[in-house]
Amino acid sequence: MNRRFQRVGEVPFSSDRKLMSTVQTDVDHAKTVAVVSKGAPDVLLTRCTHERVGDEIVPLSKERCAELLVAVEMLAGEALRTLGMAYRRIAEEHYDEADEALENELIFVGIVGIIDPPRPEAQEAVATAQRAGIRVIMITGDHPVTAATIAAELNIVPAGAKAIRGADLEQMGSDQLLAAVREHSIYARVSPEHKLRIIQALRADGHVVAMTGDGVNDAPALKQADIGVAMGITGTDVSKEAADMILTDDNFATIVAAVEEGRSIFDNIRKFLRYLISSNIGEVLTMFLGVVLAGFIGLVSEAGEFFIVPLLATQILWINLLTDAAPALAVGVDPVDPTVMQRAPRPRHDRVINREMWLGFGLTGLVMAVVTLAVMDIALPGGLARGNGEMVFARTLAFTTLVFCQLFNVFNARSDYTSAFRYLFSNWMLWGAVALSAVLQVVVVYTPFLNQAFGTTPIGLMDWVLCIGMASMVLWVDEIKKLILRSTGYADRRRQQRFEPQLHANR
Repeated sequence: MNRRFQRVGEVPFSSDRKLMSTVQTDVDHAKTVAVVSKGAPDVLLTRCTHERVGDEIVPLSKERCAELLVAVEMLAGEALRTLGMAYRRIAEEHYDEADEALENELIFVGIVGIIDPPRPEAQEAVATAQRAGIRVIMITGDHPVTAATIAAELNIVPAGAKAIRGADLEQMGSDQLLAAVREHSIYARVSPEHKLRIIQALRADGHVVAMTGDGVNDAPALKQADIGVAMGITGTDVSKEAADMILTDDNFATIVAAVEEGRSIFDNIRKFLRYLISSNIGEVLTMFLGVVLAGFIGLVSEAGEFFIVPLLATQILWINLLTDAAPALAVGVDPVDPTVMQRAPRPRHDRVINREMWLGFGLTGLVMAVVTLAVMDIALPGGLARGNGEMVFARTLAFTTLVFCQLFNVFNARSDYTSAFRYLFSNWMLWGAVALSAVLQVVVVYTPFLNQAFGTTPIGLMDWVLCIGMASMVLWVDEIKKLILRSTGYADRRRQQRFEPQLHANR
C-alpha cells in the first residue's frame, strides 16, 4: 500500500467540519492525486455528489442519501461510532495545496461502524456518582443516537432519551440554554464553542462543574470549568496545560474515587476542628464560669476575700498536651465513612465551619464546663452540694473530669449526625490514642513528683467512677442531640438538600 500511495498533503480534522482529508499520489493513476476524506457520515454525505458501487461510480441521489442516513441511525442505535469514507481524483496540475476546498464533489465509498464499549467499571462509577448527588453529563462529537444509546447503557439517562445536537444549541438564547442544561444530559455533534456555552450556563445556574477532555479543542472548556480534568494518556499537551488536574489512567471511575477521597479528607478536617474547638471552648467556659459562679461552687478563700480559679495553668497545659496531640491526630486520619458517597455535595459557598457546627461547639463546651464544675462543687465544702474535700482534691477531680470529657468528645466529633457507637472500632489508632491519654492522666494523679508539678493528689476508686461517669455526660448529651436530629428527619434533609455539582464526561 505504501508503495502505491504517498501522502503529499493533509487537511487536519476540525471539530467544526467533523472531517479530515489527506492528499495522495497514486502510482496506478499517474498525473492525478487522490483526495481521501473521512468523518461524520451525515456531514460527509453533504460533500458527496457520487457513490462508488462495485467498480462503477453512479450519481448520489437524495433518496440514496436518505437510505444511507437510515443505515447510520441503525448502526448508531447499536452503540457503534460511525465513520464515513469518500474520495475524489483531481489532475496534478489543478492541485496546489491541501485545504478545505478539496472536500467537495466527493465520491462516497461507505460507512464503517466502530465499537467503542464503555469500560466495565464505568457503569458502577456512574451509579456511585449519582448516589453522591453528582449529575453526569455526556458531551460528545459522536452521532446523537450513538451518544444516547451509550448514555442509556451507563444509566446516565433513561432509555429513549434524546441528545441535543450542537446545531440546536446554536439556535438557543441564554435563557433557552439555561433551561436545556437543567433538563438534558446528552449533547452530541458539538463544537468547542458549544462545550464552552454549556459549562458557562451550568456555572451561571450555580453549579460546580468538572470537565474532562483530551483534545486541543477542549482547552477552553477545561479552563472555564471549576475543575478541568485532562486525560494523562490520550490527552494533548495543550489540554494538560489548561486543566487543573491530570487523570493518569484516563478512567472515569478514578475521578469518582478521587471525589470519595476528597470528601473523606474534608470530613476528617472537620472532625479535627470539631474536636479541638469544642474541647477548647469547654476549657474556656470552665475557667470563665468557675470565676463567675465561684460563690456558688465554693471557689473562695476561707476568709471570703478572693476567688480561686478552678484549674491551674499547668493543668490546662497538660489537658492541651493530652488532647491536642494523639487523639486529635488520630481523629484526623479516620477511615472513609461508608456513607460518604451517599450524601449530596456541599453548596458552593458552604464554610468549613458553618453556623450549625458553632452551635454544636457551644453545646459541647457548655456540657464540659457544667460537669467539670459540678464535680468540683461536689468535692468542696462551700458549694451547693456541701462536700468535705480540700481544694487540691477538688481540683484533681475537676482536672480528671475535664480530661475524660475531652476523651469522650473525640468520639462525638466523628460525625454531626451519626451515633458515636456506629463504626465505633473502625479506627484503632483513635482507641490507642485515647488509651495513652488515659494512662498518662493516671500517672499524673499517682506520681508524687508530678503531683507537685501539676497540683494533684491521689484519688480513690469511687472518685474515678464519679469523674468518668460525669465526663460521659458529654457523650450522652451529644447522642441525644443526634437522635433528635435523625428522628425528626433534619439530618437527612441536611445531607440531601444541597446544590448538585456537575461532573461532565467529554467522550
